[in-house]
Amino acid sequence: MRQFEGGVTAAAGFQAAGVEAAIKYKDRKDMALVYSEVPCVAAGTFTTNVVKAAPVVWDRKLVEESPFVQAVVVNSGIANACTGKQGMDCCRAESACAGELLGVPAEAVLVASTGVIGMQLPLERLQEGIRKLAAGKADGPEAGMDAARAIMTTDTVPKQTAVEFELGGRKVTIGGMCKGSGMIHPNMCTMLGFLTTDVKISKEMLQKALREDVVDSFNMVSVDGDTSTNDTLILMANGLGGNEEIVSPGEDYDTFCRALHMVTVSLARMMAGDGEGATALIEAKVVGAATKEDARTLAKSVICSSLTKAAVFGHDANFGRILCALGYSGAKFDPENLDLYFQGKSGSIHIFGGGVSCGYSEEEAARILSDPEVTILAHMHMGGEEAVAWGCDLSYDYVRINADYRS
Repeated sequence: MRQFEGGVTAAAGFQAAGVEAAIKYKDRKDMALVYSEVPCVAAGTFTTNVVKAAPVVWDRKLVEESPFVQAVVVNSGIANACTGKQGMDCCRAESACAGELLGVPAEAVLVASTGVIGMQLPLERLQEGIRKLAAGKADGPEAGMDAARAIMTTDTVPKQTAVEFELGGRKVTIGGMCKGSGMIHPNMCTMLGFLTTDVKISKEMLQKALREDVVDSFNMVSVDGDTSTNDTLILMANGLGGNEEIVSPGEDYDTFCRALHMVTVSLARMMAGDGEGATALIEAKVVGAATKEDARTLAKSVICSSLTKAAVFGHDANFGRILCALGYSGAKFDPENLDLYFQGKSGSIHIFGGGVSCGYSEEEAARILSDPEVTILAHMHMGGEEAVAWGCDLSYDYVRINADYRS
């Protein structure tokens, strides 16, 4: 498998665009289009928040009921959440407008929004933006990057990647983009993510692959513990890769799942590392757990600990905060038989074992915690299961960004 700097246009038959529509922002691209030249089967996962944005309700219905999808229209700046009937009418109008311009049924057009909750979308500006997107759509990496930039809100960098691999001797590709910097604590998906592939695969197997993948990719990310109203992850497959259709588990399905996981983990790490105000990506790796679920629970507990996140920001090797987070996670383990390590490009240091501090060098620990990527490794010595979670440090800027967010 070959991973490269592609995005939603990396797979055959997909086009994209990003334009300025002045939905809320006045100085950037804020609308994106992902379009397939032919109909796609689609899979999706959506927020488990009881308060669901209108696009989530719209997309979930289309993913479940439409015979095919062919496009996604996305806006940033306004979330179209908590907007009542007007919000749903807006989704319907967006899909109808895009469908007419693209020559596809309205029921084949998904919509997604991200931004401020409670504001109504300006429909006329949306429709004008859709006209620009339809006229400007193109294949190639530049178009994919334009789309990735257009879905950003407080993100500081666009997030995209792609993987090329072989199925039955045919080269096929999965590409994707996502956005997410704050209000990130996914449960079944990420904030907004869009994946495209030219693999030929049945809708049932596509949904199975996505549903099972997010458990150990996007579900293992937390920036601030808040699950968004708008979380949406869409995977579109147009079948232009020419492989024999995947209709059941087997070698080709397993290969597809491995490639999908490379894409989703890369995007998940990008999202965690670009958390609002972040200066470091934190990876919590738990090994030697009694069960897989215990490993996931323990890793997520460390990532979600505000005190641990603040300690990493301060380059302070305060291992008590990590032990505390492991201890209240709900997973059972013996703290007298636990080893903790800090790891980074500057080295690795054993900080706790046998129930006591390992007498480590504070200076060495601070150097490792100053790296842009820091791994907290916990060996539980309870079994053979492991899991990884991703988050970021908690800086002064997180409060500043969110205190000023609506303005």
